[in-house]
Amino acid sequence: MQWHLEEIASQVTPGAHAVIILDQAGWHTTAKLDIPANLTLLPLPPRSPELNPVENIWQYLRDNWLSNRVFRSFEEIVDLSADAWNNLIEQPWTIMSIGTRTWANQF
Repeated sequence: MQWHLEEIASQVTPGAHAVIILDQAGWHTTAKLDIPANLTLLPLPPRSPELNPVENIWQYLRDNWLSNRVFRSFEEIVDLSADAWNNLIEQPWTIMSIGTRTWANQF
């Protein structure tokens, strides 16, 4: 996570400031992180998937390609997950419909 934050910070226009919205996973909220001065972390409230559209994307992947399976190996998990992801990215309108929040588009 530290490397990720440093990479994001390196891409922020000099003199600008970025806000990173994230869930409250332990690696997002650990006191061990050294938050770059040009970033602010804004954690979402717990148990609020309606504010985090990627949660709905994960659910769509599970519902359509990854559920009700017994995986034989780690490699099979990786391969089938990659297939599911590739299937999804071929459907940009599906991604947009899953991630769109009517209330957010009113502004």
